[in-house]
Amino acid sequence: MNRRILTLLAALLPVVAFGVLLTAVTVPFVSLGPGPTFDTLGMIEGKQVVDIEGTSTHPTTGHLNMTTVAQRDGLTLGEALALWLSGREQLMPRDLVYPPGKSRQEVDDNNDAEFRASERSAEYAALGYLRYPSAVTLADVQDPGPSAGALQRGDAVDAVNGEPVYTVQQFTARLADTKPGQTVVLDYRRKNAAPGTARITLGENKDRPNGFLGVSVLDAPWAPFTVDFNLANIGGPSAGLMFSLAVVDKLTTGTLAGQNFVAGTGVIKANGEVDSIGGITHKMVAAREAGATVFLVPADNCYEARSDDKGLQLVKVDSLAQAVGALRTIADGGQPPSC
Repeated sequence: MNRRILTLLAALLPVVAFGVLLTAVTVPFVSLGPGPTFDTLGMIEGKQVVDIEGTSTHPTTGHLNMTTVAQRDGLTLGEALALWLSGREQLMPRDLVYPPGKSRQEVDDNNDAEFRASERSAEYAALGYLRYPSAVTLADVQDPGPSAGALQRGDAVDAVNGEPVYTVQQFTARLADTKPGQTVVLDYRRKNAAPGTARITLGENKDRPNGFLGVSVLDAPWAPFTVDFNLANIGGPSAGLMFSLAVVDKLTTGTLAGQNFVAGTGVIKANGEVDSIGGITHKMVAAREAGATVFLVPADNCYEARSDDKGLQLVKVDSLAQAVGALRTIADGGQPPSC
């Protein structure tokens, strides 16, 4: 082999080695960027994103889009460099997204649980805003458990052994002196169904001496119809505000969005308060690209949102009531609170 070929091979070797590093070596980073948006007033896979059954609903117009952050894991060095150079994606140390000691599945399961909890909070916040009365509401029914098959999540309990209960405190007091094996009679209301009575033989729980019903309850606004949210594979709690707005829009006359394309984000509490979220600038990019002109921003995210407000009217919200009022102000041509 002559010297020229050896020189060429020697020059190519670092290039080949670097190419292998780019394609074969993974890096401990996760990329975050704009994700898909979903119109909470629209349809997905033949179903309404926010589906209300058992009562009349009103026509809606415009868009109320929830926004998401796309996440990519298992990046090669080459992919990470390309995403970083694009300026569109943010690279974060993987340990901040997937903490040591937790598997990816555990983190994903937790994100899914937060999303499901946000759906319930969105329903309660909307019903509270619409002034539906509070009831002792079943948040969960353990299966297997003493109440499985007799009670369902979402039932409202009105009486225990013929004694009315209006709050969780009263409900708990009625069961305080019961014993395992004892039968209790619960009067309940069920959504889209006639009221009923359940006779339940209490079980045993090693953490308490009294009888075990196998339910979790909360004081929450209750309505006789169902509200279902038909989005899957969306993690985290930040869709809550837009879900609540869709429920309010469908259950009230007039339209919240008018002819506007509104997008937004925000964690919502059952009492209607709106909390801050992560990835606000990525969500704003996603909103702009989807066609939004108005973006609802949790008040605590306003400072960050102002750093990238091109093409969007940023509306500051700290509660569901304020968000509803702001949208009605915009529809009437007024000026809402802004970041």
